[in-house]
Amino acid sequence: MADTAQYLTLGIDQELFGIDIRNVREILDMRPVSKLPHAPSFLLGMIDVRGTGYPIVDLRTKLGLPRMEPTDATRIIILDVPVKGRTLGVGFVADRVFEVTGLDDDHTEAAPDVGGRWQSNYIAGIGRKGEAFIVVFDLERLMESDDLPVLAGLATESAA
Repeated sequence: MADTAQYLTLGIDQELFGIDIRNVREILDMRPVSKLPHAPSFLLGMIDVRGTGYPIVDLRTKLGLPRMEPTDATRIIILDVPVKGRTLGVGFVADRVFEVTGLDDDHTEAAPDVGGRWQSNYIAGIGRKGEAFIVVFDLERLMESDDLPVLAGLATESAA
């Protein structure tokens, strides 16, 4: 029997996204985040998890959506994110987390070509689960930006 890829499914706004379960460390209830001065808009700040500091990224802001106040369903997903040959511990804030699941037919399709400019390089693929589409993140590309050195520095400092 072949291994079936498993994804943690989460919701941002009305859409479903997936993160390869191999990158997920743990899922936490929302908690207070210590703000950092002059941080990029998507970087909420830092939290402590059992003595280790993690930078916390607001997925809504990272995806170009407006920031929202946390609800009872808001979760922080602690991830191991591959970046330029190393692994960073980063927390992503999601509106809600659903389940760990495989995709129908265990495959994804590429992001659609719409003939115009569209920043879709963070999409590893688009899968289906029943009638729903699940956009699977390419975590490394999602985190690529001019602000990445800030996160890399924070992750390095928190590990010390």
